[in-house]
Amino acid sequence: MSEAGLLADPAEVRAILVASAQAGQAISYAEVLALLGHDFSRPKMRALCKVLSFVDDEAEERGEPELAVLVVRQSDGLPGQGWWVGGAKKHGYAGLWEGPKAAKLIRKLQRQAFEFWQSSPGRGGGRPQG
Repeated sequence: MSEAGLLADPAEVRAILVASAQAGQAISYAEVLALLGHDFSRPKMRALCKVLSFVDDEAEERGEPELAVLVVRQSDGLPGQGWWVGGAKKHGYAGLWEGPKAAKLIRKLQRQAFEFWQSSPGRGGGRPQG
């Protein structure tokens, strides 16, 4: 844990997510954790969610699209509960966290991140090392 009590440096997590957005691909929780040097576990995933929230708060302050929506479960390609509890509300979505309507919202938000970062590669996101 960092001094701020977070699993990883938010700038490092942001760089991983920006690289994913530039590549036009979502990334699984396990993949992000692996890039950060951690094995997947539920506690580590929950700790990662805190960092993702921090990263999105900073993105919002900069007028950038959210990035946490790019981090998904391997099983169905959708974000986990942590994203839905906060993220869905911001978009006025009150439906199920799985299924076609949920997937449609996630695809829309991911597309916004992809388009923004693919047209703005020099905005300081960087690519993850490793």
